Amino acid sequence: MRKISDTISRLAALRAARAENGFIPTSSRLTPLSDFGPNPGGLSGFVYIPHTLGANAALVVVLHGCTQNAGGYDIGAGWSDMADRYGFAVLFPEQQRQNNPNLCFNWFAPGDNRRGAGEAYSIRQMVAAVTARHGLDPARVFVTGLSAGGAMTAVMLAAYPEVFAGGAIIAGLPYASAATVSQAFDRMRGHGMPSALELTARVRDASDHAGPWPTLSIWHGTADATVRHGNAQAIIDQWRPLHGARTAPDHVETIGAHTRRAWTDASGREVIEEYAIHGMGHGTPLDTLSEEGCGASGAYMLEAKISSTQLICRFWGLAQASERRAASIVTKPAPAPREQEPANDLVGNAMPQIFARRPFIHDQHAHRTAGVRKVIEDALRSAGLMR
Repeated sequence: MRKISDTISRLAALRAARAENGFIPTSSRLTPLSDFGPNPGGLSGFVYIPHTLGANAALVVVLHGCTQNAGGYDIGAGWSDMADRYGFAVLFPEQQRQNNPNLCFNWFAPGDNRRGAGEAYSIRQMVAAVTARHGLDPARVFVTGLSAGGAMTAVMLAAYPEVFAGGAIIAGLPYASAATVSQAFDRMRGHGMPSALELTARVRDASDHAGPWPTLSIWHGTADATVRHGNAQAIIDQWRPLHGARTAPDHVETIGAHTRRAWTDASGREVIEEYAIHGMGHGTPLDTLSEEGCGASGAYMLEAKISSTQLICRFWGLAQASERRAASIVTKPAPAPREQEPANDLVGNAMPQIFARRPFIHDQHAHRTAGVRKVIEDALRSAGLMR
């Protein structure tokens, strides 16, 4: 466990980061979603239905990161542009400040990260409502998210694997890798991760689903100092046994400076892919300059000369197949890129629900709990994150 002073310094840095880095749109193409059923998580929702929507179209659920909102993340990542291009619907659940002052989805809170409860159940209700209202294909529902939204994507895939055909986790963490404030900080930094066997068991225990399991696309910057790149491998290790995939990747390729690895199931179908974005920090990788790219760069929306939005659409079969640009195939598995340590490690939008509606911490020694909680709460108030 990291020192409490480290936690306090990160909380103090968050106030400035939140003021400078929020991606707030001046306008939005999204329409509010109302009357979608029980909403125990207290979330809002927005939809985008393109004019190109056909019968039995697919649905993509998009979960923003901390300090962001639905409209801002759509402008940054370009999901509604992709919906116009390929004719699918988009659903944007949105966090509310009364749930989380930093607008993080509460991905590790026990009341929000399990089937039939809290924010996870609210998102499930939104999916059911949008699918029914617009005649969408229930077999082609996908979910993606950045940072805390990426970690919440892992929650949705584990809690409702029968609902989602695939998911894409960007700069996120494995499902059920943390259950307390201190654990969340440690996992973000790459410390104390449960074993691969335990992580896989936690997905199996999240529902009574026996397969088939959602496919998975994983994106992470090798220089991410907020959610360490090692979390990408932990996500792979969590889901690979469920698909019956081998330990080593079946395909490795380079795309510019970046590395893509892929794992197949027994039929040879790619079921897990991972993009290691060379030298990139914490955020969603974008290609805003090429003809196939989309989105707009900004805070945590990072120009990387590769479009995660576009390539996720291809992996899910939403985009027409085309050759990847300038890719050289490596015939033998290559080791994953090493993490690159940046000069500064400022708190970014992956701060999890450390700032949730009920900040808490568990300690093995009961007599220390009250004192530690007071220090955390004082730090939260000092950072402007708690009344």
